Amino acid sequence: MLTILVLLSILFLFTTTAPFLPGQHWLIRVWEFPRVQQAVLILGCMIGWTFYLPHYSFLSSAFILLLGVALAWQIRWIFPYTFLASKEVSQVESRDNTNVLSILTSNVYMYNKNSEGLCELVKQYDPDMLVTLESNNWWGQALSSLHHKYPHRVACPLENLYGIHLFSKLAFSERKIRYIVEDDVPSIEVTVDINGQAVKIYFLHPKPPSPTENESAEPRDHELSIVGREVKKSDIPVVIAGDLNDVAWSPTTRKFRKLSGTLDPRIGRGFFNTFHAKYPLIKWPLDHIFHSDDFDLVTIKRLPKYGSDHYPLYTKLRVRPSQSNVPSS
Repeated sequence: MLTILVLLSILFLFTTTAPFLPGQHWLIRVWEFPRVQQAVLILGCMIGWTFYLPHYSFLSSAFILLLGVALAWQIRWIFPYTFLASKEVSQVESRDNTNVLSILTSNVYMYNKNSEGLCELVKQYDPDMLVTLESNNWWGQALSSLHHKYPHRVACPLENLYGIHLFSKLAFSERKIRYIVEDDVPSIEVTVDINGQAVKIYFLHPKPPSPTENESAEPRDHELSIVGREVKKSDIPVVIAGDLNDVAWSPTTRKFRKLSGTLDPRIGRGFFNTFHAKYPLIKWPLDHIFHSDDFDLVTIKRLPKYGSDHYPLYTKLRVRPSQSNVPSS
């Protein structure tokens, strides 16, 4: 038992420090994801070492100290997404849809065939915009029943897990499909009008660092940096939504938020883990929504699963009228 505890303690000390190693390889960057799980397991190891204190006082004390530092480091990253942290975005009530924008984001999982499950959620929550990720031609046809409700659409069906469809009640004054970094990874950028206020919205789905996708996190990080700098230069309110294949607390996401100046409505409200929908012990927030400091939060919800490996994310924001749109007294 002591040998197992030593090996586990060394493993968790390594996974805590691994993200400090130079390089973008997925074997390094992957340990940014399961910080909650690591924190729980590190605490378990610390408790285990207390039983060996009477007989192995120096060894036990050393591991308890090192694991305590590792636990504090893990908590430092995830703490902002607990209810103990201060909320970054104020929440308001909205009795009508004036100045309101609601978005339902869903990575459908291309091989999932339960389109009816997603349509039921769309019917229930009635978002202004629905964006589907990993959607191919099959999904485009399966969701054609929504066309009457969402007359404004952008479609980029692909069979490589990076197709994207946008359904909108709001007309687009500008719309484009972009391949920001990789030629087979599209994103959508649109501008809409909300009660006289122009709002730009980015829908993103970069590839993750993984053994089956990109070995390096560099393309994902580069795409987020490009978009972050664009958002910072925008002179109108901006929203960014999608599956960023990165956790909310990672250094990359923090850098993106710093570059873009955007806010995260989840801070102080919870993790809103959207992946993995099928494995209870593997859960972290991969689907995101960020926005400029022109919005208040009405509501944010993780919706029920319907066959995808991701839970959908529903967010309703209220844009504050710009001074140019406020009637003079």
